[in-house]
Amino acid sequence: MRLTITGHHVELTDALKAHVEEKLSHLKAAVDQVLDVHVVLSVEKRQHICEVTVHAKGETLHAKAVEENLYAAIDVVVDKLNRQLKKYQAKLKRHLQNHAAQEARRVKEGR
Repeated sequence: MRLTITGHHVELTDALKAHVEEKLSHLKAAVDQVLDVHVVLSVEKRQHICEVTVHAKGETLHAKAVEENLYAAIDVVVDKLNRQLKKYQAKLKRHLQNHAAQEARRVKEGR
């Protein structure tokens, strides 16, 4: 998994990078097919924005959060990504089950 962190109008400190890496480290364990993760942290006026784009095999997940604190924005984005990952994993499971059922029918019919 390749992690890229970019900052717009914000200085990327080591603590901020470590927080992002810690929060997103579960992605590799959750989905083994995660190829690339791009994080954009920005500050506009009093809004702290965190955007994360995850490229996995066959799927691209994107989440954005606007909060008063950059750490809170990161936490909200991680929660959003977790919900999207659960949906993605359920979709994969349904697809594999349907494929297995179709193969079983083909074998049973003798095709």
